[in-house]
Amino acid sequence: MSVEVAAVFWTVVGARFLLPLLILRYPLPAIVGCLVLDAVDQTIFQSFGYDPPGYQGYDKAMDVYYLALAYLATMRNWTNGFAFQTARFLYFYRLVGVVAFELSQWRAFLLVFPNTFEYFFIAYEGIRSRWDPVRFLAAFWLTVAALIWIVIKLPQEYWVHVAQLDFTDTVADVPWFGPAVVIVLLAAAAVFRFAVRPRLRPADRQGRLTADPLPEQIDTAEERDDWSATHGRVLSLVTVEKIFFVGLISVLFAEVLPGLRTTGMQLFLALAVLVVLNAAFSLWTARVRRGVETAAMAFLVRLAFNVGLVLVAEWLLGREGGRLDLLHTAFFMLLLSLLTTLHDRYRPVYEVRAAEEAAAAKR
Repeated sequence: MSVEVAAVFWTVVGARFLLPLLILRYPLPAIVGCLVLDAVDQTIFQSFGYDPPGYQGYDKAMDVYYLALAYLATMRNWTNGFAFQTARFLYFYRLVGVVAFELSQWRAFLLVFPNTFEYFFIAYEGIRSRWDPVRFLAAFWLTVAALIWIVIKLPQEYWVHVAQLDFTDTVADVPWFGPAVVIVLLAAAAVFRFAVRPRLRPADRQGRLTADPLPEQIDTAEERDDWSATHGRVLSLVTVEKIFFVGLISVLFAEVLPGLRTTGMQLFLALAVLVVLNAAFSLWTARVRRGVETAAMAFLVRLAFNVGLVLVAEWLLGREGGRLDLLHTAFFMLLLSLLTTLHDRYRPVYEVRAAEEAAAAKR
């Protein structure tokens, strides 16, 4: 690989890891950017005459990574509780399906567990850019999810993952396919313009693309510490969710990282222990009022804690003649630190909104 190709490769890979972080504050443009980058990354490589070996596996793992950031963004930003619950189900449903596929290589898993979460997220953020999502009832969000699942994702998953067809190749090989797609898109646009749009309620705002502000009662580190110290528990359903959240994503990366000596189950169990230790550390920092204001600083503090755990583990293993694979360990510590930091930071925001919504429903 030449220096030029290497620079392009690492620029694209770096963008695939960094761009998803913008989803937290700029949900709609950032996830659309992730979609576009996902669609063109291999084309960029091929234009420089390079086809990265095994990149398809990395590609799928990085898809799951940016969807993980989108899921965390729902905790931070979404104000409609039912929409959040729907998104959470769709996200974990897809995550289980992708892990099942990677472990079995049975492509039908990707059809049975379609990636409905991604387009549901885009639909919510598109609606939020013009309307207050709280105004939309549960039936509306269920309809949106069902339409995406049945009309869009099932055909797409079958086309891409089961039939293994490529859009550009089909356009080139089947003369009528390209014009047919254009006609369908124009018909859909006409239906929206003349049948759907006139029936939409008046917009509440003018194209808001940034995330809404956090609730006033939990928008500072001190307020988050107060909430976590009062309501947080190490052994809880929230910790169980984090174990599966971090563990399943890590298992996916374990399937594609070269030279990894541990099995997916061993990695999952090791990370489960680390997630529990991180939950205890997060609760301790809340109770001693050591929370930090910015997410970046909170991540660095959490990373330092996990590096300390790794150094202790390396010392203990060294006494028994063992050793850690430091390169792979560093990657998983970065992933663990990022996901647990953001989960611990934004889960209280969701809980506060849910409590407010429940209180309002009782009035």
